[in-house]
Amino acid sequence: MKRFAQTCCAALATALLVVSPVSAQKAKKSSKPQTIASGLDNPSGVVVNKGGVIYIASHAGVLAYKPGKGAKTVTAIGSYPNPTDIYGKGPKYNIGPLGVALLDDGRLVVGDGSRADGDELVRVYKVGDGVPTSAQKEADAVQTLGPIKASELSAKGEGNFYGVAIGAGAIFVTCNGDDTQGWVSKAEIKDGKIGELKPTIATKKATEVDAPVAITFSPKGDLVVGQMGEMAVPGDSLLTFYDAKTGKLKAKYETGLNDIAGLAYSPKTGKLYAVDFSWSDTTKGGVFELTIDGKAVKTNKIASLDKPAAIAFDSKGDCYVVQFGTAKEGDKKSPGSLVRIKGL
Repeated sequence: MKRFAQTCCAALATALLVVSPVSAQKAKKSSKPQTIASGLDNPSGVVVNKGGVIYIASHAGVLAYKPGKGAKTVTAIGSYPNPTDIYGKGPKYNIGPLGVALLDDGRLVVGDGSRADGDELVRVYKVGDGVPTSAQKEADAVQTLGPIKASELSAKGEGNFYGVAIGAGAIFVTCNGDDTQGWVSKAEIKDGKIGELKPTIATKKATEVDAPVAITFSPKGDLVVGQMGEMAVPGDSLLTFYDAKTGKLKAKYETGLNDIAGLAYSPKTGKLYAVDFSWSDTTKGGVFELTIDGKAVKTNKIASLDKPAAIAFDSKGDCYVVQFGTAKEGDKKSPGSLVRIKGL
């Protein structure tokens, strides 16, 4: 069965790197979340381009939004399968595209979650610097990676491509198909051309914890993966670091968080932040600063949010988080939203 990376896309390096936490007073003063876009349908991924355009993966497709007076979300990529896939135990959520990341030349990489395991794809689209004036169709991709079919590496085939990170000359994607493996897949980039997407790091075997979901790169070039763990088990999420070239596990840390769904470093301070979807108790979800202290990770809650699913920073250091939200009884509008946190 699928977990949150089956329910619902991007340690400051290793134990050798330690960053002092900000004071609780400073964090509280500078980090009040501001809702800047609402009515989103299960938003699961977020990334910001150099021009300040925010791409949001949601059940309905990939949206684009640029903050400003009168700004509205527009569909950047649509025409995903209908009905789409469903994640969850207990509450179930309709999901479509999941992880999003940008290549330097303006190509948008989208990890899908709308199909069955073994059929899902990672698509690459050419996008401009500004907000798109018309929507592309899912099939308009300039390149398609996958599917990763069932094989000796993956009993069921791979899918639920929740997290996408780009670095070390490759695209890395977290997968949630074969739960006994917990694959991170990799597609190498040579001379601007993207190669085949292949299962590369078996995180479940390396950590003995399920569900790689969040993924990013540290300032020192390590591949950083948030191992979400079981949805019903509180406090089992891990923060892990891998050599991006060899795939070797360099370090793993217990965090005490319930379900790490997104990771991102501030480009201004180099500090690492996580969002905790907190499936087992959604009142505990939010944005956390993570600081490695020896062999442990200290967590500092920056803001409480309602089922946050992904996090990204813009070039100025402002933080953007998408959250599923909770619909009020009888409300037919989608409760998801995009929030901005300044001052991180």
